[in-house]
Amino acid sequence: MPTFTTSDGTEIYYTDWGTGKPVVLSHGWPLSSDAWAVESKLLADAGYRAIAHDRRGHGRSTNTDRGHDMDTYARDLAELIEHLDLTELVVIGHSTGGGEVVRYAAQHGKGRVRKVVTVGAVPPVMLESETNPEGTPMEVFDGIRAGVLADRSQFYKDLAVSFYGFNREGANVSQGLIDDFQRQGMLAGLAAAYNCVKVFSETDFTEDLKALEVPTLIAHGSDDQIVPIAAAAEKAVKLVADGTLKVYEGAPHGIAGDYQKALIADILEFIAD
Repeated sequence: MPTFTTSDGTEIYYTDWGTGKPVVLSHGWPLSSDAWAVESKLLADAGYRAIAHDRRGHGRSTNTDRGHDMDTYARDLAELIEHLDLTELVVIGHSTGGGEVVRYAAQHGKGRVRKVVTVGAVPPVMLESETNPEGTPMEVFDGIRAGVLADRSQFYKDLAVSFYGFNREGANVSQGLIDDFQRQGMLAGLAAAYNCVKVFSETDFTEDLKALEVPTLIAHGSDDQIVPIAAAAEKAVKLVADGTLKVYEGAPHGIAGDYQKALIADILEFIAD
């Protein structure tokens, strides 16, 4: 299987489908590149080269307890992109991956990145504070860590319900999506899953967003119960130089169904030359 070894010896698994201008996709917590499988295929079918990696400690990458901070995640991505010698690329990130591609583009991607897309992404910062009253309280993240330690298999099944909005009246519940969320989550090492909670909840991307000079599409569901839009996309779009906010009414955090179809269409339109 295709892997790349980073400068600190971590093996990063990735998929590389199609030809044409490159699009690099970063997944959310606690998932893997499998979360982008549909988008990767459709991007490849549309004439792009779609590359999606498993973050260190997740999926099929090295199950390491080291390097679980956003600077290292962005550096891993930078080293993979440099290894593949990608230019004129689009970076797309969901949730934690949205933070990853924002930091990558701001700190490593100048001269390589032509456009940025974030979806349900964590920037500017998730954690509630005096300066970020719309954020999520620390108690929520402590609860996530406790759930991961106590019985992460069941915790992931339970989390998938709000992740995909299946707890809303009239929702079309897919047991398959719940099971696949659990499957991908269980591929993440325990240390990676636990330590990444601090990364996605406490990292401040404000300066990274301000540093972005390329066109940026900030997509978010209005009913995102995991990364509420008021503390995320609505703030992020005000910080980037050339940003477009796309709100999907009633859409949850997880990308599926009609929301997925609409998002793919909007991404293809946004990244077209």
